[in-house]
Amino acid sequence: MEGSSSTGDQRDKSTEEEVIIREVDTDQPSTCPENELDDRELDGSESKPPLNKSDILKAVEVVERDSRAIADSFSSLFASLRLALSEVTSGSVDHMRCFGDATGRIQESALDAATKGNRLNEEMKGMESLATQLKVLRRNVDALDTAVNKLVRLP
Repeated sequence: MEGSSSTGDQRDKSTEEEVIIREVDTDQPSTCPENELDDRELDGSESKPPLNKSDILKAVEVVERDSRAIADSFSSLFASLRLALSEVTSGSVDHMRCFGDATGRIQESALDAATKGNRLNEEMKGMESLATQLKVLRRNVDALDTAVNKLVRLP
């Protein structure tokens, strides 16, 4: 995610989709006391302060605000995770398609090369018989040349 704007919205510019993350108001009092006082009497028995209805309501309101802020943070986090997972899944699908295309092309090329190799092999078999015929023809030409030389050198 990039920087935060004045309204607290953050945007992922790489996907052109908007994910809103709400900022938590950190100025609100928390329900967790930082310093707990020991409410024990001198004789060791605990004294309970009187429960004030307005204090209880204020504490419940603070807990509700904190819970709402946490829920909003989780919602925003899950939306971001869902978007990231969607992008990764889309990328993986694209890579698998590309891999499938490359595999198909390699398979076609291998089949084409095997076909051409077999054809060349057959042509080479024809060359062997042609080479044998050339050897026989060369011997006949040599024999004819020898015979002509003998006839030309007659005394």
